[in-house]
Amino acid sequence: MQKGSTLITIRLAPPDTELKENPYMNIGETIRSYRLQKGMSQGDIEKRTGLLRCYLSRVENGHTIPSLDTLAKIASAMDIALAQFFADHSAEASNGKNLPQWSEDEVRFLTQFRRYSSNLNDSDRKLVLAMVKKLAAGAGR
Repeated sequence: MQKGSTLITIRLAPPDTELKENPYMNIGETIRSYRLQKGMSQGDIEKRTGLLRCYLSRVENGHTIPSLDTLAKIASAMDIALAQFFADHSAEASNGKNLPQWSEDEVRFLTQFRRYSSNLNDSDRKLVLAMVKKLAAGAGR
């Protein structure tokens, strides 16, 4: 790391949760790993997303954290699901469960919903959740 720089990490569990393994992930390392597995360069990602190569380098080296929308662009450029960036592959392999694969539209919807729901009070939030449950139950018929 360069002098004066800091490594940015994301904690994956609530602060009061006891973790047995490393509780942090470096999203940049994960992005780099997938990019290299796909045989892509930062320039390839730049062409597909419009994100500057120098920005991608800062992300991969842990100097900046991309927004969820930016992560979705990067995932789309690599033809992988956004959720794969956050998958715990060791746990996935041990219990045989796969994470749901979300489409770009679903990620965009959830991002918008999160943005708007922060303005709701608890009562309105419960009402919206009840409406979504009813809609989902009706869609399953």
